[in-house]
Amino acid sequence: MSEIIAKITSLQNSDYYDNANLHIHTNLSDGTLTPQEVIEKAQELNLKYISITDHNTIEAYNTVKPGLYNNTELISGVEFDCWYKTNFIHIIGYGININDKNINKLCAKAKAGKTIDLVRICAGRRSANAIKCIKEAGGIAVLAHPACCWTLNLKKMISELKSQGLDGLEVYYPYKSHRKFIRFHSTKAIEQIADDLNLIKTGGADSHGTNLKDR
Repeated sequence: MSEIIAKITSLQNSDYYDNANLHIHTNLSDGTLTPQEVIEKAQELNLKYISITDHNTIEAYNTVKPGLYNNTELISGVEFDCWYKTNFIHIIGYGININDKNINKLCAKAKAGKTIDLVRICAGRRSANAIKCIKEAGGIAVLAHPACCWTLNLKKMISELKSQGLDGLEVYYPYKSHRKFIRFHSTKAIEQIADDLNLIKTGGADSHGTNLKDR
């Protein structure tokens, strides 16, 4: 875990707009590109660090393994749809052991659980279990696009998630497409919460299409 933390904490705000994208979806969940195409696109864009974070599946890592591809490093990842109390949230796991049994058990078995919003929402995963599985699999747990979380007291919610083992917040995020409008907190506020609670700051474009620097 310490190696992953060192790599991620070495990245700055600007890196997430130029050199790194730690939030990418493939056609194995609700994205467009194949895992191999993601690698190729990342190389074309000279991205130094990327992570495939498909919804509720690590199937991409059956095709491409975490590691270095020329000058692009692929960090293992997954994005779990889960609930914290009445809040539907997304928890990303970075640096996980893709062979971990509990991580694989937590993953969706049917395609609908990886692609269809209603099915994903109704899956019933709990944040505490998702975070526990991520950390026991050697990874770090990060709250994805927190500015879009609908809650009156975001800091309180994040503080409670930290007590469950949350390691970081996705701070550096372009907030394009629908997330540009459906958001309840500012990027500056998210960064301040990360600083106040001593949480790791990560970032990514939440890419679903062919441009890895855009959504």
